[in-house]
Amino acid sequence: MARGQWKQWIEGWPVYRQFTDGDRTGRGAAAKSRVTGSLKARTSSADKVVKSICPYCAVGCGQNVFVKDGKVTHIEGDPDSPISRGRLCPKGSASLQLTTGSARQYQVLYRRPYGTEWETLDLDTAMDMIADRVLEARDEGWQSEVDGLVTNRTLGFASLGGATLDNEENYLLKKLYTALGAIQVENQARI
Repeated sequence: MARGQWKQWIEGWPVYRQFTDGDRTGRGAAAKSRVTGSLKARTSSADKVVKSICPYCAVGCGQNVFVKDGKVTHIEGDPDSPISRGRLCPKGSASLQLTTGSARQYQVLYRRPYGTEWETLDLDTAMDMIADRVLEARDEGWQSEVDGLVTNRTLGFASLGGATLDNEENYLLKKLYTALGAIQVENQARI
């Protein structure tokens, strides 16, 4: 190796830079190589950052969702969240798969009772089936009175809400189920 190459190699060596640049602990510029100096954060190309909440459990950890060209490109913990302070568990860290995963379904799948195969339904048909079943369960379990007291309720169905629904969503769901006569309304966040 020529003398100029040796000098260039020695000056590029992190230990040499640590002692000559005043970065004694080696945690600043001395630790950077030419490669790390040219790296960019994978989130730097995002068009916008949307604040969100992890959908997996009752904790409600904050997430920063990075969007480019209308598509989610990266999800990480929100350091501004007083709940999680930028941290996510393994499930929360993998929540990008909810939006971009290859296993994500974009159509309604239905398996008939005792059926062995899934079939594709259009959304209107599926919503009509759900509405019919809710009304049928409501009517079958309807109690106009119990022990001579007027109740006007149904035990035909119940609701267990998701843990990451906010207060407004929970309020609207409670109003819906109460209007339908349901009395068994609970939320996962309280369990």
